[in-house]
Formats: sequence, C-alpha cells, structure tokens
Amino acid sequence: MKTIAVIFGGKSTEHDVSVVTAIASIIKPLELSGNFKVEAIYISKDGRWFWDEKLKDISLYRSGDIDEFIRKAAKVHLLFDDGLTLVKSSQFAGRKQYKKIDVVFPAMHGTHGEDGELMGILEMAGVPYVGCGVASSAIAMDKVLAKLTLESLVPTTKMQYITSSEFSKDAAGFTSHVIKNLNFPVFVKPTHLGSSIGITQVKDPDGLLNAIEVALHYDDKVLVEEAVPNLIELTLPIMGNEEPIPALLEQPLSKAADFFDFETKYMQGGKKGKGKSGTKGSQGYSTIPAKIPQDLYQKAEAVALKVYKELGCSGIARVDLLVNSKTNQVYFNEVNPMPGGLYAHNWRAKGISSIDLVTKLIDYAQQRFNNQSRLNTTFSTNYLKQF
Repeated sequence: MKTIAVIFGGKSTEHDVSVVTAIASIIKPLELSGNFKVEAIYISKDGRWFWDEKLKDISLYRSGDIDEFIRKAAKVHLLFDDGLTLVKSSQFAGRKQYKKIDVVFPAMHGTHGEDGELMGILEMAGVPYVGCGVASSAIAMDKVLAKLTLESLVPTTKMQYITSSEFSKDAAGFTSHVIKNLNFPVFVKPTHLGSSIGITQVKDPDGLLNAIEVALHYDDKVLVEEAVPNLIELTLPIMGNEEPIPALLEQPLSKAADFFDFETKYMQGGKKGKGKSGTKGSQGYSTIPAKIPQDLYQKAEAVALKVYKELGCSGIARVDLLVNSKTNQVYFNEVNPMPGGLYAHNWRAKGISSIDLVTKLIDYAQQRFNNQSRLNTTFSTNYLKQF
C-alpha cells in the first residue's frame, strides 16, 4: 500500500480554500479507495509544518482550534535521502517517528505552493508528486508571464502591467498609459493570486488608481486588461501528461454582467445569500456542460488543450477562457495549476468519480516521475582534475 502525503495550508491568501480542497477532495476519497495510507501535512499561516492524524478533521479548522493545536504540536521535519521521509519528534526524549513517502499530493493554492516553490522542493527530494511541474506552475501562476508566453499561440486580451516599485515611482504615468492604450471597462488583478482575490472590475478611468492600489496590497505586480464584450466565461479542467483528457466545458456565470469575486465563488449562497442559477457546479453557479453551439464548444476546448500542452502542464490543471459571443472569438484568460476542489464536480459530470480522479492523478504522478528518472542527470568529465 502506497503512502501518500497530502500537503496543504501555507502562507497564502488562499490558505482556507487549500484546507477544504485537501480534506474534502483529496484525503477523503484517497482513504475511501482503500488503496493508500494517507498522511496529512499542514503548513500553518506563518509557515510551520505539522504532521498528524488529527489534521484530517475539518472541524479542527472550522472551530478555530487549529491555533491551539499547533501551539502544542511537534513540528515535522523533512528528510531528503533517496526520496522524502517525514520526521517528527515524539513527546519522549530522544524518540522520533519516521514515515517514508511514496507520492506527494500537493493541495496548495496560491503563493509558496501552487506557484512552483513546493514543486522545486519535491524535485530536489526525488519524490513523485501530483500536478504541474516547477516551470509550468511558475508560468501559470504569473498571469502576465502566462499571457506573454502564449500570446503568439492563442488569442489573448490586450493588457498592461507594472510592478509595485515601478508604480510607486510613476503612478500617474502608468494610469495615463493604461487610459490611452486600453478600452474601458478593464479588470485589475494581482498577477500571482487566484480565487478572484484582489480583483476589481473598473468601468471608467476614475476607479483605476484605487483598483491598482488594492491589487498591489496583495501582490508586487499588477495586471490591467481589457474586458471582453458580449462575454461568455468558460473553464475547462484537464488532466493527464502527454495525452491530456478534457473534462466538460463549464460556464461559471449565469449572466455576462456578473462579476466573479471570492465571495460569490466560495461563500455559501453567494452574495447576500442568493446563489447563482444554472446546473450546480463547485459552488452552485455553473452550467455543465456549457450551453453554447457545438462548433464554439469544440473551438474553446481546442484552445484550452493547446494552452495546457504549450505550458507543459501535467497531472491536472484548469484553463479559463473568455468568449465574445457575437464574434465567437475565444481568448485565453489564465491557468490554475491546482484547481480548487480539483473541480471534482465537473469530473463527476464527465463520469469520473472523486475516488477515480485522485487515483488517476496518483498514477499520472508516478508515470511522469518514472519517465524523468530515465533521463541522465550526470555527466562525467576531467574538469576537476585540472585544479
């Protein structure tokens, strides 16, 4: 029986979303499969690591007791020695608990996890892990870099971007540049965050400066991009390595005028307690599959699969698209390399259960690791003999 370490939490604005993804969408189905021993590794909001069976209980976090728990709990250490081993000191002096990990299942969202940082650690440890690799994760989580990488390959919306240091030197110059080069309305976004945190829809130039300042409160780089007229939003979960498999195109909004913020996405019932209409999706606001013409469906699916392949995604990711319903132009919006809840609701609609989903992702992780292990990473030379 393989031992799977699920890592979640972290120093991220999406910490709480990560906890729910880990416990409800990964740990539970992995254990229900009966094929794996699952170890829960929780990273606190201040960056400390913990390993304990009690960390699998959502009530620990819901009640707020997690703070008291980690105050008393022993921190976990990672041993990189022919793979990954968890090490935890027991309450008895001199005694330690060890657990060798076969596969890591990251459930991290946002910074210090989903952005490739955690994947780099796992690569160095030499352990298989679920999801996108270091490079694809880093590119996907930088909205600007992803668009710059893909703009010659797929249609993207017009954009401008700036770092916090550049903006502090010439805020007026940047806002003037945006007003001159982009058509309103625009969206202002933190470059590296997900879950719609810090995003503002700006309908006229008067609101631009404040929106940029809000985004820079969460990130050191901000993206401003034109809104797509006659908008249809689409999202497509995809899994696999060399031959990726699409789930179903999902239409996250019931009306083009709606703005998809954090509260609407994750808080029960949406804004003011009113849920979105349409087929129940991850939070009850989506239509699955999207109700669009078949030719547009195929076009959008093809764009999403091209994005997945060109960015070198593996394991699982979700590609978000924007469509002008009058021209049928499909634009790439962004990639989420660790979809919240793995978008299990969509895969279920595709006919893949939550248990089958996490099992397939473990298989993809092992497959990619085996393929990479065949590569030669050393090279013999006489270089050192000259010193």
